[in-house]
Amino acid sequence: MLTGACLLRLYMQRQRIPFANPIGQFVFALTDWVILPLRKLVPPLGAWDVASLVAALLVQLLQYLLLALVIGLGVGGWTWLPWLAVFGMARVALSGMIGLMIVYAVISWLQSQSPLADVIERLVAPVLKPFRRFIPLVGGIDLSPLAALLLMQVLMIVLGHLQASVLGAGF
Repeated sequence: MLTGACLLRLYMQRQRIPFANPIGQFVFALTDWVILPLRKLVPPLGAWDVASLVAALLVQLLQYLLLALVIGLGVGGWTWLPWLAVFGMARVALSGMIGLMIVYAVISWLQSQSPLADVIERLVAPVLKPFRRFIPLVGGIDLSPLAALLLMQVLMIVLGHLQASVLGAGF
């Protein structure tokens, strides 16, 4: 959850979504303790908050380090931990976007005019934009979230296999 919150913070800042909404306030409350100290060491790179990215990577690295200690990873396996963390972070990012996409689809059916709906729409819009170029509305219904979800599921499977092969190489 902490990795996802750090990545969401990075993405919201990149998309210039104001944090004066319930999602932004939750993300700040959850991540300030780890990102603010990191900002003193890791400066931003243009519009990218690199401290948020580093925090997400460190959380994933800690998770896989603890997993390696529990399962007794072999000596050669320790070198693969950074790769496992990168793949894990990518899987968290995809899982988060899948969740946002599902919430967006449900909210779009309800025609909600809440500020939360606007934030979620702004978060998924960059992902849906390429799909909307090729997929027309069908009876007034936008099917681009369905195509995006399908592609993200395929990417999740590929990442899972990559992670499993890296983990298998560590033994």
